[in-house]
Amino acid sequence: VLFLAYFAMQVIYARRKYKISPPETRGHPEFERAFRAQANCSEYFPIFISLLWVAGIFFHQGVTAACGLLYLYTRLKYFQGYTVAAQGRLAPLYASAWLLWLLVGLALAGLLAHFLWP
Repeated sequence: VLFLAYFAMQVIYARRKYKISPPETRGHPEFERAFRAQANCSEYFPIFISLLWVAGIFFHQGVTAACGLLYLYTRLKYFQGYTVAAQGRLAPLYASAWLLWLLVGLALAGLLAHFLWP
């Protein structure tokens, strides 16, 4: 939640800096990148939380927590990279996608182990 609040505040600051009033989403390229980065992070957050929850319950809390912290770090780097230049988002984007797939695998492994092996 703190990450989402930070991202939202950065968009508010960009709106003020470039004098772009809501509901406008177009304007200065730096504002547009900050707005898009914040929207992208917000769109993936429910998926991340769901996978984190399931993997933590059914697989292992420690491994899941480590993956969760790495994911949050990569999303922060994604946001920071995207606000500077669109190409700056790519490496953290791939890393965060890889971590989401890892969480999918952990969640599935935990669910299979829980429901198939008594």
